[in-house]
Order: sequence, then C-alpha cells, then structure tokens
Amino acid sequence: MAGNGDAAVHTPHSAPPTAPSARVSIWESVRACGVWGRDVDKAELRRRVVMPLYARRAVAAAVAEKDEAAGVAAAAAARDEAVGGGEGEDGLEVVAPMVVFVNSKSGGRHGPELKVRLHELISKEQVFDLSTVKPSDFVRYGLGCLERLADQGDNCAKDIRANLRIMVAGGDGTVGWVLGCLQELNKSKREPVPPTGIIPLGTGNDLARSFGWGGSFPFGWRSAVKRYLNKAVSASVVHLDSWQAVIRMPEGEITELPHALKKAEPADQLEFSKASGSELTEKASCYKGVFYNYLSIGMDAQVAYGFHHLRDEKPYLAQGPVANKLIYAGYSCTQGWFCTPCTASPQLRGLRNILRLYIKRANCSEWEQIQMPSSVRSIVVLNLDNYASGKHPWGDLKPDYLEKKGFVEAHSDDGLIEIFGLKEGWHASFVMAELIKAKHIAQAAAIKFEMRGGEWDRAYVQMDGEPWKQPLIQDQSTIVEINKVPYHSRMINGDS
Repeated sequence: MAGNGDAAVHTPHSAPPTAPSARVSIWESVRACGVWGRDVDKAELRRRVVMPLYARRAVAAAVAEKDEAAGVAAAAAARDEAVGGGEGEDGLEVVAPMVVFVNSKSGGRHGPELKVRLHELISKEQVFDLSTVKPSDFVRYGLGCLERLADQGDNCAKDIRANLRIMVAGGDGTVGWVLGCLQELNKSKREPVPPTGIIPLGTGNDLARSFGWGGSFPFGWRSAVKRYLNKAVSASVVHLDSWQAVIRMPEGEITELPHALKKAEPADQLEFSKASGSELTEKASCYKGVFYNYLSIGMDAQVAYGFHHLRDEKPYLAQGPVANKLIYAGYSCTQGWFCTPCTASPQLRGLRNILRLYIKRANCSEWEQIQMPSSVRSIVVLNLDNYASGKHPWGDLKPDYLEKKGFVEAHSDDGLIEIFGLKEGWHASFVMAELIKAKHIAQAAAIKFEMRGGEWDRAYVQMDGEPWKQPLIQDQSTIVEINKVPYHSRMINGDS
C-alpha cells in the first residue's frame, strides 16, 4: 500500500526482496535514540556526501537566483578561487552526493537546531530550509544547473546529478511536497529521479515508518542525524505508488488550499472533462493533487482542519508530537465524533447522506458502485501500511478472508489502494488502539466519490495530513476521482 532507476519494478502483489518492514519495532525505536550514530566518523561521512566546492556553490546560487546561468557563473568563480587548493578541482571522486530539505517549522524547537547540525555535518549549500526555498525551485534550477554543467563536458557534475540522493527532514506533508516536485522530472523526461529518504520530524511520520526511518525524532538526535545520513548513502531503493486526486466542482472555489492541491489549468480541465465524458460549465472549477499515504473524507479530516487552524493561530500550543496528539484528542471530543446522537447537526451524520462510492477493480475499465455502510462517518483511502502515527487499520488479513472479500495482500507498489471506514469516535478509538480492525469497504485500482450537499454546505477532506473545507452544492454533484500516477516515486529503504 501507501512519497527511479536502480530498483527493479516489483511484480504486483508480491513483496519486493528489499521491502521495508511495515511496522517500527521497539528495538528500532531504541536504536533511533542515537547511540549507533556515535560510531559514524564525521570526516568520513563528509567525504562521502559533500559535493566539491564549485558544484555546491553552483547549485545554491542557481536556486537562490532562480537562474541556471547564475549557477554556472558561480561554478566558474569557485573554480578560479580554488585554483591550487584542490577542493574545487574537476575529477574529484563523488561517492554519494546528498541534499537535505528541512522543514524548520516541524518538530517544535528541533527544526532550527537540526538545520544548524546539518550545516556542521555536511555544508550550508547542501541544506535547504523549506520556509525560504521551494523544492520545485531546486528541481528546476539546482538540478538544471548540474545538467547544464554536464552538457558542457563536466563529468563531475554529471556524476553528481546521476548519483544524487535527497533527505527530507519533516512530516508526511513535507515529504509529499518534495516527492511531488521530483515527479516533474518524470514528466519532463529528466531522469534519473533522485531517491528520497526521511528524517522523521512530524507528528505521524507514517511515510518514515513505512520505509524504515522510524516513527519519531530521537532523543539523542545529534548522534542519530549522522546515522540517518550514513544509512542513506548506501541503502537500497524501493518503489512507491502515488495517486492523483481530481476534484470537479459545479461552482465555487476552495479557499485555503493546502500544498498538496492546486487549481487545474484550462488544458488540464479539458483533459479531465474528456476522460470523464462530461463538460465543465463556465462556473465550474477543477483542482488536482497527488497523495502518497491517504485521502480521507469526514470527521477525521474535520478534526485535522480544526487542529491546523489552532496551530496557525496559536503556534505556542503545538510544541511537539505529544502536545499535537493531545490537541487532536481534544478536537475529536469537541467536534461531536463521540456524541452524534446528542445533536441534530447534519455535519455529524453518516457520510452515506452525501456520498456515493464507485471503484474500478484491477484490469477492469468499468465503474462499479459500492454501497456505503450507514454508520461510516469517515472514509479513508489508504496507500501505505501505516496510518495515524503507525496504526495498522487495514490489518494483516488472513488468506481465507482475502479470498472471501476478493482482496489481495497489500503493498506500497501494487497499483491498488485500500478503502476502509471509521464509525463514531469510540469505534475509531478502538481501531487506533488496534483492538479491532476498521470497516473494510473495498480494494481498487481507481476510485470515484460523488458528493451532493443536501443539508450539508461543506465536507472536510484531507490528503496526507493537509485538510481543507470542501464546498458542496445541494442538488449538483462534486466529483473526486482518484487514479494511479503512471510512474513510481523512488524511496530510500531505511531498513536495508
């Protein structure tokens, strides 16, 4: 289930030989405390991951100026400066060049401190703070600069571009943001796409858990950071499915768009209309986004929406994973998830009142309607094995149950996605405590939700932890269609 060249494409429904473990063991959590990082020699790590001076200055300048030519000029200046010094000479062996993206707003106080630590371990030019640098600028201008230098006969730049690895220090939303920008390399035929590893700095860290990087930022983090970087140098690369969600609205706009969602261009809207066999009216609008772990509709997204707004308004309340989870629990209680019978608000009723579900099964081109259970108040489309801070709601299903339901064993690169439901808050709590499994609904190669407002004027939706308020029209359908992206993301397997 559910962020490109040297890993083989895995056969659907078979576990890859280097597949990361689905769960983060207690032993791995202890190891993540950083003791093993003390065994990593700092000088040796730098030798393996730091680019030659001229190359890293070129990349940094290209990104800062948003101009490949500025990077080429910076490379020439650095070479002149380093004449006789050796560090900027062409021909220097490049072992495992690495770039790190840091979300300094993640992890409470750890984000800024981690950035300083990374500057010590590698170099300032190879560390990018996502509060000031967009990963799309790095993909367009930083990698573009290396490609231009390579085209000019610079073999060192060519090797850096071919062997580059990326680490992302942040939560699931941050990792998804970087992976989405890297996908542009596939679209523009600029392979290879650098593989991505993770330093878990968020609240849930389900992408990090699923690919062997641990579920939380370790206590002994200064030593552990060396271990993360050292592990990323030679770890194997595995594949991850990604899924595009397209939202077609009869009228209106989505305000407060998350990073994961963008308004579609007219050409994209025309393409989506042809694919669906329906035309968009002049008032209609269309949005698209890619997710790697999950998309959900309902009460869990409503709770996440409230949490994000509180964190933005009062950032001092959200100072780390424990505080974040307490706030989440509080919102779950106050938003009515536990007390539905006590209120008549339509926002708190079952999703079946507003939503119809259609799926396409593997190797099938026809839509099939799936009946929504009346008790479901949150529906989750899950790509990874981990959800909500390492929970496993889909479960390890036995072969006879899989056969009975028409399911197959789920993997992160099998071209299928799992759909389950959560009922009232008590049911969700037992699922999160892993005392019971979620309500299994379907397994699909493509999904379509049709939503009509009725008494509802909105629904809540989230993709990979980024929530938004989705406007609904009483007697017109809003369509959310989910299809697999035709190429995989490449992930560094922290378990290898």
